[in-house]
Amino acid sequence: MLNTYKKYNKSAPSAVKAAAAAGQTGSVANVPLPYDEAYLSPVSIGGQTMNLNFDTGSSDLWVYSDLLPSTTTNGHDFYKVASGVEKQGYTWGITYGDGSGASGKVYADKVVVGGVTATSQAVEAATSVSKAFISDVHSDGLLGLAFSTINTVQPYPQTTFFDTVKSSLASPLFTSTLKKGSAGTYDFGYIDAAKYKGNITYIPVIQDNGFWEFNAGNYIVGRTKFTTNIGDSIADTGTTLLYLPARIVTNYYAQVKGATLNRSYGGWTFPCASTLPDLTINLGGTGFTVPGTYLNYSPITRQLCFGGLQPNTGIGFSIFGDIFLKSVFTVWDATDGKVRLGFAKQAGTLKK
Repeated sequence: MLNTYKKYNKSAPSAVKAAAAAGQTGSVANVPLPYDEAYLSPVSIGGQTMNLNFDTGSSDLWVYSDLLPSTTTNGHDFYKVASGVEKQGYTWGITYGDGSGASGKVYADKVVVGGVTATSQAVEAATSVSKAFISDVHSDGLLGLAFSTINTVQPYPQTTFFDTVKSSLASPLFTSTLKKGSAGTYDFGYIDAAKYKGNITYIPVIQDNGFWEFNAGNYIVGRTKFTTNIGDSIADTGTTLLYLPARIVTNYYAQVKGATLNRSYGGWTFPCASTLPDLTINLGGTGFTVPGTYLNYSPITRQLCFGGLQPNTGIGFSIFGDIFLKSVFTVWDATDGKVRLGFAKQAGTLKK
């Protein structure tokens, strides 16, 4: 709006000047897939809208593009690379924890998320995607929100969307409000007090590995308190489940009738009729509770269900994925010298 006044050589009202000085803010909806497997948000790239999975566990903004065969892009909205400027000699390739991956070329283009604009953002246009992505007709790509140090572009890593716009935001942060079975939001540049209740508990982030990494404290299963700390963990909107050390997971399912570590299904399962206890995790001295109903992830058969809590065997750290994050309001604060995560109870009553 300020540019309009400048264009006609007029003095802008003080309210307009103040808003411009405060920096960008914006909000975008996130819509869950079935069983909250992922949450997708609309993103405008070069004027083209795609539905992307916002992933705080990776740092690449990549999309389906017209560089892919039409058999691959069928059913997807995809990026038409002619709208951007190719970064000659730049390539990218990423493989995720589940073995899926993609690779391709790099373009600079305008990216808008909920009204927040990056005028020249590195957009990674896919020339190849793995079978897992081809079979996923919902998502048109990912928008990474971890730290730019782990961006995969060669020869030089590129900044994430958040890092690109961070200095232009009213505050250098974003928040996530994920919800069980319904739409939530990602907000950029501000904290919406209407979306949480009580106080926000902040904990320091360890940036060494490029993730939103932190130390988690002890835990309570139902009413049984355990003194062991969970330890090294990351907060990851791009992971569906909650992965904790095997001994902790075993302690949890010991309180679930009929639960077993089921090799046939690659994780803990239990009779769907079983009642699951709540899981409370100590973060920064405050307990945050994941309702037992959230930990019943999905039915495998009519009688057998798969757990939303699984062991982190072979991963090396715990992953606080959507099972946890949809039970809290989360602040991702990248203030220089004080990078931190904030957790609070979501406003209202959690959906059971």
